[in-house]
Amino acid sequence: MKYLNELKEGDRISDVYLCKHKQSAVTKNGKSYENVILQDKTGTMDAKVWDPNNPGIAEFDAMDYVEVVGEVNSFMGALQVNVKRIRVCREGEYNPADYLPVSEKSIDGMFQELLGLIGSIQNSYLKQLLESFFVQDQEFAKAFRNSSAAKAVHHGFVGGLLEHTLSVTKLCDYYCTAYPMLKRDLLLTAAMCHDIGKVKELSAFPTNDYTDDGQFLGHIVMGSQMVAERAAQIPNFPHALLIQVQHCILAHHGKYEYGSPKLPALMEAVALNYADDTDAKMETFKEILNSSAGNLEWLGYNRLFESNLKATRIDF
Repeated sequence: MKYLNELKEGDRISDVYLCKHKQSAVTKNGKSYENVILQDKTGTMDAKVWDPNNPGIAEFDAMDYVEVVGEVNSFMGALQVNVKRIRVCREGEYNPADYLPVSEKSIDGMFQELLGLIGSIQNSYLKQLLESFFVQDQEFAKAFRNSSAAKAVHHGFVGGLLEHTLSVTKLCDYYCTAYPMLKRDLLLTAAMCHDIGKVKELSAFPTNDYTDDGQFLGHIVMGSQMVAERAAQIPNFPHALLIQVQHCILAHHGKYEYGSPKLPALMEAVALNYADDTDAKMETFKEILNSSAGNLEWLGYNRLFESNLKATRIDF
């Protein structure tokens, strides 16, 4: 099997992939076609079925494992498969483990590092809060370890939520050394809890799609609720401390237009917002570069960065 991250422009493929997404569309000329997202454990790639009525195009749906015959093209700096033939595969023709994108880092190693950071928290209430999620609640811990941080954009793989959370927490830990006014226990607790709502917002792999709770409430609101519920089970948990943790969670996207119910009002909330944004953007850029198949030229305009992106090239 040739994995998606091994493909380059001009390649001809005849392999099995997971159809992560399928949507009918119409060109400007009124011709029907299919937008498809193919997935394996190395990531995803856009695909187009330009002639759905072709006899070689069998009926298939999202979440089917499909054998794809086609050509790899480049469009707006990203690779894309032009599908010539496609069929649904039978059980036994594929190994599901080949189609789940997984963090390149050790999930066990990252989780132990996160537990080490929890062990460094001095405030007994905040430590109990964190342990109630990550140590005592095995069902939550398992879901957290295996969840992605997003349906798309960044860290959209098994272990992605853990990898993102650990990176954000470590950035916040550095901020505390650079800016000693920051309350480390508060900031690190908020960092470790800022995206816990995503275990409810997104369904498990291979679907990894928004749940009804995720669509109606979103991970920010649900994360704040989850923290409040756990704090209520800890005797005498200070209300003032709880609402500061909740505020950091509610404000971690930084702006109303980015989905934050509140704007940062604490120094710790500002730090968390920037740590979250930094890690999300660096991972997104990394994933764009990984999907560019070594292209060192300009990669095309990206809406997230509002810029035409380019890989680093040392030529001096």
